[in-house]
Amino acid sequence: MRLGIAGSGAIACGLARLAGSHLDTVLWARSDASADRARGTVGEAATVVTKLDDLGDRTIVIEAVIEDAKVKEAMLGGLGVLLPGDALMATTTSSLSVEGLAAASDRPDRFAALHVFNPVSRMALVELAFPHDATDDTRARMTALCEVLGKTVVEVPDVPGFVVNRLLFPFAFEAVRLAESLEMAPEAVDTCMKLGAGHPIGPLALLDLVGLDVAAAIGESIGAEVPQRVRELIAEGKLGRKSGAGFFEYR
Repeated sequence: MRLGIAGSGAIACGLARLAGSHLDTVLWARSDASADRARGTVGEAATVVTKLDDLGDRTIVIEAVIEDAKVKEAMLGGLGVLLPGDALMATTTSSLSVEGLAAASDRPDRFAALHVFNPVSRMALVELAFPHDATDDTRARMTALCEVLGKTVVEVPDVPGFVVNRLLFPFAFEAVRLAESLEMAPEAVDTCMKLGAGHPIGPLALLDLVGLDVAAAIGESIGAEVPQRVRELIAEGKLGRKSGAGFFEYR
């Protein structure tokens, strides 16, 4: 099994770092600057390249670019032409149509959505969704890949947000509204949920970890009402951990 990962963000690098200890792994980054940042994260676990052709010998390639349908479809279309006919392709989408992305890959019988969670090294679950035409061999090989990575697999239907995000983001958004309506500090709300409900991270810190822009996009995709406060922070450039500030400061 030779794994390729197309992308260099947090999920892509987390996957590469984890997979590299088990498999021959190559990560593609769009630019030299992105490649340098990725190397700083994955170390020697994976080979980092900037030429998409360097993924051409991979037996499985996971597309992990930004959560934008047009960007993902373009990447999958390019990979579909590049890869040999028996190679499998996957996407890390958490909100887009698996059927639609599979069609863009031009190999819907050898395609899956492989939704991992951040941080990849610590989160045990993979939500695995398949298009209608996926073969039994595709299902078995994708499940085997997840198991090699030490993940527990739950097969989920092709619906926006799958299971976790359909439950998680309405909850987190309600925490934002509650904090505002009761004039509670973010720390107080998060402490209540961590100590009272046993959550490892509070809902507002979780939104910061995901990225407020990403959280808003996911919320819109599943029909959840995105709080105005989230939109205000996005407009101010406060996207959470990745920008240094969101509901909390990270400087």
